[in-house]
Amino acid sequence: QVQLTESGGGLVQAGGSLRLSCVVSGLTSNIYIMGWFRQAPGEGREFVARISWSGGALAYADFVKGRFTVSRDSAQSTVYLHMDSLKPEDTAVYFCAADLSWNGVHRSPSEYEYWGQGTQVTVSS
Repeated sequence: QVQLTESGGGLVQAGGSLRLSCVVSGLTSNIYIMGWFRQAPGEGREFVARISWSGGALAYADFVKGRFTVSRDSAQSTVYLHMDSLKPEDTAVYFCAADLSWNGVHRSPSEYEYWGQGTQVTVSS
């Protein structure tokens, strides 16, 4: 089993920055890929970024390229999402996810088995 715990969300003004953390516990040695997703009220869960446990397989959604950076610290079993130049439309609950397999894509929520509880990010205009 794998457990994920996000933190770091909050209220920030447009143009500001936040860093989300996802602490991973359990069978971390079996994890291949980690993803960040977000879900705004009334919307589906959408892909934000992904990174493999070894630090490769980096990918970002087009709407965050150049503003968000995903990284991981394997020694701390933590994955980060650093968010700069935040916009009101970035307001959502942000989730981290993990999967033990790799299909070369891993951009859909259905491709991830383990999920955290989410952390709220609110960007005011």
